[in-house]
Amino acid sequence: MKRFYKTVTVEADEATSAFSIMLDRKSVQTPARKPLQVPGEGLAAAIAAEWEAQGDEIVVGSMPLTQVAATALDRISSDVAAYVRQIAAYGETDLLCYRADNPATLVARQMETWQPLVEWVGDAISAPLTVTQGVAPIAQPPESLTALQAVVAAHNIFEMSALGLATTASGSLIIALALSQGRLDAETAFEAGYLDEMWQVEKWGTDAEAEASRATARADLKTAAQFFELCRNP
Repeated sequence: MKRFYKTVTVEADEATSAFSIMLDRKSVQTPARKPLQVPGEGLAAAIAAEWEAQGDEIVVGSMPLTQVAATALDRISSDVAAYVRQIAAYGETDLLCYRADNPATLVARQMETWQPLVEWVGDAISAPLTVTQGVAPIAQPPESLTALQAVVAAHNIFEMSALGLATTASGSLIIALALSQGRLDAETAFEAGYLDEMWQVEKWGTDAEAEASRATARADLKTAAQFFELCRNP
């Protein structure tokens, strides 16, 4: 799509206390034709900067903050409860709860990186989780799953959108929650989520397809981290 606008501005909406991203004084529309309004001026300014940075052609993929906000408005707002259940379900089989039993170097690396996060979610969110070796599914305590669902539900729809992005990018709800609360930065979250895969790379090497997949995940986690920061400091 060719760039069709000259100016990009942010305007406050007194009726909704939200901020709109305007192109030539007209609101940006989401794919579902909703006005792109977000709850913080800082977030709105960052999204506006993505639109301002476009050249002669608009490249949607170069506007990740816009995409996270649009997902919140188009997908999550219509059925928040369903989205909460979808994301919270990752806690039932969280990556960090399934450990290797060998070799010793991998076991130690998982313990060093993952165990503090599992303990954190138990203490900070009152969601102690059971850890096992192997891939056979284990049942987590129902009260812990309820606590995880409650903490996901406590986010607004924009934070939920970033939380969903971080969860799918890392494969772990625990990692996503730690990122959302500033306990992890994006790179540390990536290293935790891809610990097993990077261990394999160290041993056996990699290929272009896997490298591309990891690059996408790393970029998604950076986007989520930036979005969380903008939500925390509107």
